Amino acid sequence: MSASFVHPALFYADEHEYLDGTVPFIREGLAAGEPVAVAVPGKNLALIRDGLGDIADAVRLLDMREAGRNPGRIIPGVLRAFADAQPAGRRVRIIGEPIWAGRTPTEYPACAQHEALINAAFAGRRVTILCPYDVRALDEEVLTDARATHPTVISSGREQGSSAYDWEGVVSRYNEPLPVVPDALSFAFAADSLPTARHTATREAARFGLAGTRLEDLALVTAELTTNSVVHGGGSGELRVWAEDGYVVCEVRDTGRLADPLAGRRPAARDQRGGRGLLLVNLVADLVRVHTGEEGTTIRCWFAR
Repeated sequence: MSASFVHPALFYADEHEYLDGTVPFIREGLAAGEPVAVAVPGKNLALIRDGLGDIADAVRLLDMREAGRNPGRIIPGVLRAFADAQPAGRRVRIIGEPIWAGRTPTEYPACAQHEALINAAFAGRRVTILCPYDVRALDEEVLTDARATHPTVISSGREQGSSAYDWEGVVSRYNEPLPVVPDALSFAFAADSLPTARHTATREAARFGLAGTRLEDLALVTAELTTNSVVHGGGSGELRVWAEDGYVVCEVRDTGRLADPLAGRRPAARDQRGGRGLLLVNLVADLVRVHTGEEGTTIRCWFAR
């Protein structure tokens, strides 16, 4: 693993294959003096912790169901947060499992784009990120996408290059239009109505049962997205709010276009002024979906009630 950035997918069929693919990877990193982090769903996190035994305390362990609930949060809030905190020049190892059988069809496009964008976010960096995939529980479409988002695949103990590798194609394919929800509250806003847009969204969200910190988070997201629309998205936009499957959803549409696929996925530099809007949105929302094109941009955010 001498190349700058290494990003293999690990296909596993049972707990034995999972541990065979992850625990030696972690031990090798620790033996080489590399900082190691593991962010996987809770059940698998327990398997790895038990498999490591006494050396588990030397590893940063995170439950991906919490840390990566929103796939757009994983690069800035998990992967880069760990890698950037390490001494310059030292190789870093991370296991990240952002896709599991419980992910919903609504979440999955954001998951696939996340796995693709890792390749852009870490290009040229001395980082190895191993991504496990449960071949028993995941659909074949997910495994096909994994071959496109990872340059190599490990299966049955063998690592091979992926002839299907095309991460940019995956980003493009899952840039899916988000259909208008016809029964949602709708509010057209411009520069002089930004406060009204925020108050309208929070009032509607509260009516649907959102409260406390989550209501404050929705207010923050609404303020950031509507301000971005005014400053960067043509000067105006349309805000929508509705309830859906245990969530309150807010959405902002405008005529701007997001040219940078990593927008909102880079940690903010300490001396950075501005430019944190989409990052804050990803960090606080439970799910963020984005569609951007010639006709404009839609950003849709979910908040659990």
